[in-house]
Amino acid sequence: MKRILLIGAGHGHLAVLRALKKEPVEGARFALVSPRPKQMYSGMLPGVIAGHYRRHQAEIDVPRLAEAVSVEFIGGEVVKLDPRERIARLSDGTELEFDVVSLNVGSLVERTIPGAHFALPVKPHEAFFDKLRTAKLNRVAIAGAGVTGAEIAMALRHRGAAVTLYSEKGELWPPRAEPVLRRMGVDVRPGMAVTEIQRGPVVISGTTTQEFDLVLLATAAVAPAWLRASGLPCDERGFLFVDDMLRSVSHAEVFAAGDCATLRSSPVPRSGVFAVRHGETLVMSFRNLAKGEAPVAYMPQRHALVLLSCGRRYALAHRGKWSAEGRWVWWWKNHIDRRWVRSLSVP
Repeated sequence: MKRILLIGAGHGHLAVLRALKKEPVEGARFALVSPRPKQMYSGMLPGVIAGHYRRHQAEIDVPRLAEAVSVEFIGGEVVKLDPRERIARLSDGTELEFDVVSLNVGSLVERTIPGAHFALPVKPHEAFFDKLRTAKLNRVAIAGAGVTGAEIAMALRHRGAAVTLYSEKGELWPPRAEPVLRRMGVDVRPGMAVTEIQRGPVVISGTTTQEFDLVLLATAAVAPAWLRASGLPCDERGFLFVDDMLRSVSHAEVFAAGDCATLRSSPVPRSGVFAVRHGETLVMSFRNLAKGEAPVAYMPQRHALVLLSCGRRYALAHRGKWSAEGRWVWWWKNHIDRRWVRSLSVP
């Protein structure tokens, strides 16, 4: 009986649990460790902020889902991984042994901007939303204009906040994002990186200085520090290098999925769409490993659909060279998001 430890409850491991609802894995005993029993679905977070959803509608009850598929849920935060001894250590000192371990712990936001401690990071999403609920939201600055920063900017603007979005890049992605942001009333500043944050909070960008009620960090993704400290090969941002089977390039019993993994042969974007496909590949590999067979290769999508929530019930879609926007795109996104959350619910 193989002991398979799932660390983290991101999109990849939720896809594993969903697959186990349909068909269990014979010959394996699963445990999942996560610091939070309720996982907020990132795709619906902007809608929760904007007021289109109640929080509970965007949350997955991870212990209940795990129990329904005979997976042991362990509440705790991993702070150390010893791949040689095959042990994961939690912050309370508990040690968890495994035969196979899979990491799906997501990412954090980079906090290298001087004075970053005066800002509120947008990850982890649950902690971010808890603090946002009690914050003053008249004048808000956001450092980082990726998809997350742009969606949160428009959600807060929809709630009436004056929002300034700083971007170190001269052009925002997807291509139609900047004009949509401006139409929604967001003060977009492409090519203006936040260089310092001071008490106030005050944002310094080059020679400009401006005071806000709140500064949010939606900067580049970085890995939890314990990943690199494990001694496993990682990229320059600390994400685990994996092969085409989603295994660590140095330890075949260590798998990784989602944001915390970098595919060495052909890196893919860090998004939930790719993470779900990772999870679907992982569960097939776990079935094989339980039978003493080889894991399967991950086959990434050529083009992934990006759906950008635009504050009000309006959204932007982008896939390859195609794009569209409108209310109908929001309802399409709403359908996809609700279907995902429903697939993870337990009657």
